[in-house]
Amino acid sequence: MSAEILSVAEMYRADSLAMAGGIAGTTLMEAAGWAVARELRRRFPPCRVAVLCGPGNNGGDGFVIARLLRRAGYAVRLALLGDVANLKGDAAHMAAMWTGAVEPMDSAVLDRVDVVVDALFGAGLARPLDGGAAEIIARIAARKVPVVAVDVPSGVDGDTGMVLGEAPHATLTVTFFRKKPGHLLYPGRALCGQVVVADIGIPDAVLDEVEPAAAENGPDLWRARFPWPQAQGHKYHRGHLTILGGAEMTGAARLAARAGRRVGAGLVTIAAPDAALAVYRMADPGNIVVSEAELSALLADTRRNAWVVGPGGGQGEGRRAQLRAVLDSGRACVVDADALGWLSPCKDSLRKLLTPAAVLTPHDGEFARLFGEVKGSRLDRARQAAACSGAVVLLKGADTVVAHPDGRAVINGAAPPFLATAGSGDVLAGLIGGLMAAGMDGFDAACAGAWLHGAAARAFGPGLIAEDLPEALPMVLSSLYRQDNPPKYQG
Repeated sequence: MSAEILSVAEMYRADSLAMAGGIAGTTLMEAAGWAVARELRRRFPPCRVAVLCGPGNNGGDGFVIARLLRRAGYAVRLALLGDVANLKGDAAHMAAMWTGAVEPMDSAVLDRVDVVVDALFGAGLARPLDGGAAEIIARIAARKVPVVAVDVPSGVDGDTGMVLGEAPHATLTVTFFRKKPGHLLYPGRALCGQVVVADIGIPDAVLDEVEPAAAENGPDLWRARFPWPQAQGHKYHRGHLTILGGAEMTGAARLAARAGRRVGAGLVTIAAPDAALAVYRMADPGNIVVSEAELSALLADTRRNAWVVGPGGGQGEGRRAQLRAVLDSGRACVVDADALGWLSPCKDSLRKLLTPAAVLTPHDGEFARLFGEVKGSRLDRARQAAACSGAVVLLKGADTVVAHPDGRAVINGAAPPFLATAGSGDVLAGLIGGLMAAGMDGFDAACAGAWLHGAAARAFGPGLIAEDLPEALPMVLSSLYRQDNPPKYQG
């Protein structure tokens, strides 16, 4: 599946480029309607279908769907929001090809139907649904009838995932060419059901002109740069991750350390206050444990190429000084949890402290404290934060967004709810730090770490606690490794 995500404007541009290249708009519309009808037929045998058409091109798709379903033996009722005489362009052409009745947009069209096709409005809806459209969406919810949405469920903003007034809860959403942010960002993501991306004949070459800067997270984005161990490598080739641990919440740094070792760092050191060293030394024997008083000497060792600062770190001016020392060294660094608070007094001068070698990993509350009120979707906010800070920003949540200062962004659409458990974020910080130690840059490491985090949680399933995540990681990594290194034929 192609990973690019197109904004609504970018999708309009892709359509226009395809038509400028000689593909008729009616051809694209026919292909779109055929794709929706095909997916509906795969899931529902011939039954009673209500097709709800809007006044624009989404409604034109609906006329195609109705015609094709009727031809396949479905009992189809079609309702139009507005007057057929007011349809224009390709939508008017498709309406003229429909030989059945066109009913008014009234709840009566929902009587005794088995499936509803929502072809009212597409992803470019600019204002909240009201009037007859909002009323019929509410009636669909009351009837609890399966909904197949065309492009997005009507009322979902394709760029932000926000609901404009009302929106149905679709069982299936069929979109075209590429996904949009609203398919992956909540609450829209929860309303789309299964999302199918259909090929309707738009050539991939249009992307060279559209130049999308957003993508859906997955191994194809970063697998070519994943730091697998090399045949003649040794532990120092795989990097040395150093984690600053706190005096009280010692579990946080230990979780990060175990994740860092599992994901590929050749060595992991925990540097902690003297009073807590005994606790850290009783943990995993593979960890190196040293006093944080040796920070200058640790930073002088260039083999310590990646750092994680913040998990369980506590507060205090000394902590802020430690973070600044790590950042000033130019090392790759994950700034997580408490360390994000250490940055807050410096938020107006983040550009002086940070580079893309730093990865900030705030959840929404930490993000607000660090960056203040930032307008827009989660995608917009993460991009703005990365641009103003100069660092890679991973905005944590069910729809995690990773953004680079240069404008690139990735939406992680595969995080299961099992990750909502204490310590999960510490594991994520360790995964990112371990990948940076092993050689990935901050953006790739953040993307890969977020995906592996979710994949490990899915592999373990219900009952997950943070300690389980590093232990589930080997099966995920093994699967990736087999895909990248298939067994050689032994003849």
